[in-house]
Amino acid sequence: MQIMKNRRFWWWGSTLVLAGLVMVVTGYLMTSPPPERTSGVNVSAALGGGDHAGYQRAERPRPFQFPADHGPHPEFRNEWWYVTGNLADADGRRFGYQLTLFRIALAPTPPEMDSAWRTNQVYMGHFALTDVADQQHHAFERFSRAVLGLAGAQAAPFRVWLEDWELAGPESGADGLFPLRIRAREGEIAVDLTLTAAKPMVLQGDRGLSQKSAEPGNASYYYSYTRLPTQGTVQIGPRHFTVSGASWLDREWSTSALGPEQSGWDWFALHLDDGRDVMFYRLRHTDGGMHSFSKGVLVAADGQARLLRWDEVELQPLDHWTSPHTGDRYPIRWRLRVPAEHLDLTVTAKLADQEMRLTVRYWEGAVSVAGRDGDRAIDGRGYLEMTRYEPGAATR
Repeated sequence: MQIMKNRRFWWWGSTLVLAGLVMVVTGYLMTSPPPERTSGVNVSAALGGGDHAGYQRAERPRPFQFPADHGPHPEFRNEWWYVTGNLADADGRRFGYQLTLFRIALAPTPPEMDSAWRTNQVYMGHFALTDVADQQHHAFERFSRAVLGLAGAQAAPFRVWLEDWELAGPESGADGLFPLRIRAREGEIAVDLTLTAAKPMVLQGDRGLSQKSAEPGNASYYYSYTRLPTQGTVQIGPRHFTVSGASWLDREWSTSALGPEQSGWDWFALHLDDGRDVMFYRLRHTDGGMHSFSKGVLVAADGQARLLRWDEVELQPLDHWTSPHTGDRYPIRWRLRVPAEHLDLTVTAKLADQEMRLTVRYWEGAVSVAGRDGDRAIDGRGYLEMTRYEPGAATR
């Protein structure tokens, strides 16, 4: 096995991680390093079902318990700790970053522990840094088994790690999460950041149950901290930058998510300059239209949150970018309207090529926001994630 020395590229979850993906990861763990991958894995296929036997599923709202729910839920097949943010130094040089750590169960019950290397849990990580000034996007991937301290998660004191990539809370505290320290390094690309909470936790969907399609159990338990003041350092090559900004933390766990009529999603997490935060994920029909299980949340400056239903948000792609590396075509400028809130926003990628060309291919990157709140101009920044638009896919 080359688990300890290989940091082979791998992928996401949104958010919603699983069966086909588990098969891919299992194959990589049980064989020598694979040949160079050019096609990637379709994330929507990975999240579309599989054998659920033996796993718990998200079927109804449940009471959340903290700090326990900040930690792992091995009775579910997948979960992740997902952090994105926009940062700048004192001279206004801007960066975007993503660090996501995923847990995936290979089987619903632990194996017989006849070896220190044996486990049914695999961890995967994605780390990306966008340097807006240099128009560079750096993306990295790792995975490891949850054995011998290589990777794991714990609730108290809070820590999730994959080798030296980690999210770690304080040794003690009211909820065990903040201040949250994030550290990741790959060669001479690194972040070392401290996050605090400016707003309370938001339970997404129905009291934290985020239903993704009609089948019972095709859902996740999902909560967010939408605005996290952030400060720390960014390293790119020999240069070190002292930065500050704002981050967003998403937590989800599930066993299944998408239905056969769904091809993927577009996920927006936006910080507006008036203190409001907007999250919306558009689940895509196979014909490119919006699915009725799409939803989001609008969080006021004081932390009060309200659900955004699928028919309250209008999304229109305005411009596209075709990857010269893969041929996949992504919308990189969008119009997002919430008529009931008088919001009319244009969301634009800060860099067109923020494609995550990893084992599972998708686009995730920093965006700028400009538009109007009624008669008042408004701007902001945020992150956009789009699961793979294959060549010829509808993008309406």
